[in-house]
Amino acid sequence: MRDLGVGFGYLMKGQRWVAGHGRWFGIGLLPGLITLVLYAGALLGLGYGADDLAAWATPFADDWSSPWQGMFRGFLTALVFVFGLFLAVITFTAVTLLVGQPFYESLSEEVDRTEGGEVPESGLPLWRELWISARDSLRVVLRVALYGIGLFALGFIPVIGQTVIPVLGFCVSGFFLAEELTAVALQRRGVELKERLRMLRGRRMLTLGFGVPLALAFLVPFVAVFLMPGAVAGATLLVRDLEAPQQPPEPAPAPYGATPSFHKA
Repeated sequence: MRDLGVGFGYLMKGQRWVAGHGRWFGIGLLPGLITLVLYAGALLGLGYGADDLAAWATPFADDWSSPWQGMFRGFLTALVFVFGLFLAVITFTAVTLLVGQPFYESLSEEVDRTEGGEVPESGLPLWRELWISARDSLRVVLRVALYGIGLFALGFIPVIGQTVIPVLGFCVSGFFLAEELTAVALQRRGVELKERLRMLRGRRMLTLGFGVPLALAFLVPFVAVFLMPGAVAGATLLVRDLEAPQQPPEPAPAPYGATPSFHKA
């Protein structure tokens, strides 16, 4: 359970790092602002066109009498918009990281540089890095979608669906959000998606402590824009922890007054 607090600590350290390096905070804001404008335009267009889409998809309801036609198509219109909003939330980070790949990679390198030690570089051309990032992001989004479908179905179970399932949903979102953010630093280190997931599962509480609070904050896209630079910095610090060799736990001290035992080799 200690790792939960450590993971949250890296999130806070990342925010403090960009606060102390104002230039990098400004650079890190640009991709989020670009993505926010694109998503706002797409959602605005969906809001205007959702009713036409619902009418086009339900020609069988053209002859329905009032108020059933309006109620049915109004429900579908709302469902289409909610689904679009859901897709926007779960893909915002992936798209922002893709748009800002050069910015965030430079930011992550600077964090490694200021913290001391080796500053890994992928050595790949930009187009290759963008392709790998897009491919891995799509894989992650598909995983999240599969988990989302399963959790949505379980949400209909009385009591559990209204208590346990939402918590599990935020844990899933936080885990994969942490994966997407740590991918910036781990991709520079040549770590593939499968190995990244293995590393994060090995420190699951650390990953959740970092990702779940961020997933809750990212429910508000405008907040996500301002937290993104610090999130990338914090994820880089977390990666440095994941790479560090784990020290074995120290043996518990002997009870007071106990005589140590000696064994012959």
